Amino acid sequence: MIGRQDEHNLIRRAQAGDGAAISSLIRAHQGGLYAYLLKLSGHAETAEDIVQEAFVRVLKNLERFDTRFRFSTWLYTIAKRLYVNAAQRMKPAYDTDMLSDQRCHSPNPGQLTAERESRECARDVIDFALEGLPEHQRQIVELYHERGWPVPRIARYLEMPQGTVKSHLFRARKRMKCLIQADDHWSRCVDDSLS
Repeated sequence: MIGRQDEHNLIRRAQAGDGAAISSLIRAHQGGLYAYLLKLSGHAETAEDIVQEAFVRVLKNLERFDTRFRFSTWLYTIAKRLYVNAAQRMKPAYDTDMLSDQRCHSPNPGQLTAERESRECARDVIDFALEGLPEHQRQIVELYHERGWPVPRIARYLEMPQGTVKSHLFRARKRMKCLIQADDHWSRCVDDSLS
């Protein structure tokens, strides 16, 4: 794992078009990102495709990256969104004969639409609440909940005591809840999805 200052120097060089810096950035994150996507998808080919697509997307938009933050958080967020989009595209399609046979066992289209809207609402609410967190708390929440990292690993990665990580995680969750409850639109969205 490269240090934060070294990573920022690599990013600045990569933003200036330095091919060696770009290669170093990819090498530094490729293995971890692949393992994360393999865990998410369960398919090596899917993981490889999304890793490649994520790096293409990141490198095309590298000038937009703010070096005050962790490059890995940005990269993993992009990769997860690409995975979610790919998973939705790869859902199986059924022919009408099979659907009519399954009619009594399957939810009706209205239920499916409501469930999809509820999931989308939940994702939007979480994104809204994450945006309201300070960067260090947002990063800890994403590492813990999205990547599934345990507290000791986060503490090592961010070079802070485990108790501090736990404290930030607790405060971040509390702040996210307050942000959602204080916003009429998002609190209604949560209420609707629970009803």
